[in-house]
Amino acid sequence: MSIRNISAEGSWFIEFNTPFSWHVRGVKRVLYSGTTKYQRVAVVEFEDLGKALILDGKVQSSFYDEFVYHESLVHPVMITHPNPRRVLILGGGEGATAREVLRHRSVEEVVMVDIDNEVLRLVKEYLPEMSQGVFEDSRFKLVIDDGRKFLERSRDKYDVIILDLTDPLEGGPSYLLYTVEFYSIVRDRLSDDGLMVTQATSTSYSLRTFATIYRTIASVFPIARAYQVYMHSFDSTWGFVIGSKRLDPASLSLEDVNGRIRERIGKELRFYEGDIHRALFALPKHIRLCLRISP
Repeated sequence: MSIRNISAEGSWFIEFNTPFSWHVRGVKRVLYSGTTKYQRVAVVEFEDLGKALILDGKVQSSFYDEFVYHESLVHPVMITHPNPRRVLILGGGEGATAREVLRHRSVEEVVMVDIDNEVLRLVKEYLPEMSQGVFEDSRFKLVIDDGRKFLERSRDKYDVIILDLTDPLEGGPSYLLYTVEFYSIVRDRLSDDGLMVTQATSTSYSLRTFATIYRTIASVFPIARAYQVYMHSFDSTWGFVIGSKRLDPASLSLEDVNGRIRERIGKELRFYEGDIHRALFALPKHIRLCLRISP
């Protein structure tokens, strides 16, 4: 498609960042579009991002940079823990979060709990490149359930809990997974050295929501650390928050991170490394002020 024809040709996906702003992407083809019991689902191939999963009108991940999102979500918390063996993932339907967790040789079991079995069926059919076989890994266990109810019933302990959830939209499937009560349950299901991490929305378009998630986690955990990464697919910097019982991810040096990657994973990752770890936690002043974090 030529630039001179771009305003007149093609199909377009419009994603609203706020009620007053949006971004538009050219769609090469639509692989699937429908509605499950819980949410609207589309799998499309964008002109610039490749194949992508869209839930309730929001791009969740695309081939172009899903590795940036998933490595940023998973590895800071996994590298901080001295020996992560049991990991729980809530959400993470594409399988890419589990893919990154299972790169760590210490991991003996990954339990992934997702409420929407239809989305899982679709990603297995249309996006197998994202999971790269994790659904067949002997260390991987899939549970179809409501994440909060699963944790309320379970008494199992985990070294790391990863919340790879959709945004906290009122009425959405993840709305009740961003509360003090829920984070308290998460804390109680962690081992003594345990850590949790959650995606925490856009730090550009939803800074107040990001700050609320951070302060909520900080009210539950002795250590809370916020960080962000730029995601081209989301047209925004994207936030994450770690809650920890004892270990501080921000205390790791460049050498610490690179050394643990070599020891535990054995090869370089596509995005995450020591320099990136330090950069992720270097929040700009206006965000620190919003989060009420001292320099």
